[in-house]
Order: sequence, then C-alpha cells, then structure tokens
Amino acid sequence: MRLSKFLSTAFLLTFFSTLYVWQQTEVFRLAYEGQKNTASFKELLDENSFLRYNLKKNTSLVRIGTKAWQSGDFCMPANFCLVKVAEPKVNSKVVSNFASKTQILAARIFGVKRQAEAKTISPSISFKVDGYQR
Repeated sequence: MRLSKFLSTAFLLTFFSTLYVWQQTEVFRLAYEGQKNTASFKELLDENSFLRYNLKKNTSLVRIGTKAWQSGDFCMPANFCLVKVAEPKVNSKVVSNFASKTQILAARIFGVKRQAEAKTISPSISFKVDGYQR
C-alpha cells in the first residue's frame, strides 16, 4: 500500500511540475511574441509617419506653386473679371415662394441682416504694417 501511495504522489508531483514548466515556457513565448509584435508595430508606425511627411511635402502649396510656375502652362490673368451665373428659372411659382420663405426664416433665425461682399484691394492703396508704410 505504501508503494501505490508513493507512486501516486510521485505521479501527481511530476504532473504538476510538468504543468508548471509548460506554463512558464508559454509565458516566455508570449512575451517574445509581444516584443515581436511591438517591434513590427513601431516599424509600421515609422513608415506611416514617413509616408505622411512625404504626402505633406509633395502636396504643399509651395511645391504645387513651383511646379505650376516651372511648367509654363499656368499664367495669372492680367485683370480681374466678374462673372455672374444666372439661376435656372423654375416653372412653378410655389417652389420659388417656398424658397424665399425658407430664406427669410433662416435669416430671422440666424440673424443674417445683409449679404457679405468681397472687395479687391487696388495696388495704389498703401497701408501700414507694424509701423512701416507699404
């Protein structure tokens, strides 16, 4: 009886020892896998930031402007022209009446009192910036 108790104790002790060793090897394996994933993540993050930098650099207004001036196809107009596009006429007066009522309602809600207008600055006008006449 003593032999069977000794063998069962040895078997249980060996089983739990093997289970503990397996658990520790899994912990190390998962730690190495996590480090590998972190390294690949950092590499992808660096590549992403590099691509974003290249995208910003290649689509900057300065680069686009220099490319436009270098090609020679682009030219600025000598004078400014005002173009007015007429609204298409609607056959039904009800639709236009409804549109005007909604515009008036929107003007009342948002407090729009007048229309904004853009004015050009003529080159003969001088102005002061930081105390210097320009």
